Amino acid sequence: MNKTRVSRRDFLRNTSFIAAATAVGTVAGKTLAIDAEKLERVVKVGRINQAVSRWCFGKWSLDELCAVCVKLGIKGIDLLGPGDFETVKKHGLVCSMVSCGSLPDGLCDKKFHEKTLAQLRQTIDLVSEAGFPNVIAFSGNRRGIADDVGAENAVAAIKQVAGQAEQKKVTICLEYLNSKVNHKDYMFDKTAWGVEVCKKVGSDRVKILYDIYHAQIMEGDIIRTIQTYKEYIGHYHTGGNPGRNEIDDTQELYYPAIMRAIADSGFKGYVAHEFVPKRDSLESLISAVRICDV
Repeated sequence: MNKTRVSRRDFLRNTSFIAAATAVGTVAGKTLAIDAEKLERVVKVGRINQAVSRWCFGKWSLDELCAVCVKLGIKGIDLLGPGDFETVKKHGLVCSMVSCGSLPDGLCDKKFHEKTLAQLRQTIDLVSEAGFPNVIAFSGNRRGIADDVGAENAVAAIKQVAGQAEQKKVTICLEYLNSKVNHKDYMFDKTAWGVEVCKKVGSDRVKILYDIYHAQIMEGDIIRTIQTYKEYIGHYHTGGNPGRNEIDDTQELYYPAIMRAIADSGFKGYVAHEFVPKRDSLESLISAVRICDV
């Protein structure tokens, strides 16, 4: 990744990006003003409810990103906090995945349960009050814990908040991340681990956030996995591989076929774009939305 671009982890740590309220961003030190009113709607078919991850477009203000999304036909924005809810609602959008917790310090390790569960409880209530659908959760890093033990630990923790999620009509989505390139030692790096946790918790409000970029790195076989485990998947992230860049023909994943598989599976949730543009951000986003409108 280019050093001038912010990483997802850095973005989540830096609230100044999210707090930005102007309609002007900067790229390579230059002022960038987007006249959203001049944009045309890209979504025509609409079988996929498209969203976009905020951190990938951190050089735009949230207001500006929202305005662009509305014009293009994007329905939601991922990975925001409660402080952003008012802005998103103002534009008639949803926060399709609300941020919560720590990537490395998660549910597989009992020593983080108290803090993680407190964060989940508070966030579930806030998400429910806002009328949004999902809150993110993480397995955390192994730190020497065996995967089966980590799964049992995660099940024990999630069962303590599953009832609240059911009552509040909020889905807890465990994110699949790769441990090969980006998140060394992260436990939920295979589909089977997340499916086992979901099965043992036994709640329709506990599902997997299936990140296609991460899954391609660890396992591949994307379409078959979607078809086999569709009932356990509550949310999707896009991203090109290698590099988490464009989702076009510059990389190895063929997103039109993947999107058709998702739509044909009966999925009614959100597919959020989580790639870091290599070219003009608006050009890249328009291209991605068009590719996924199957």
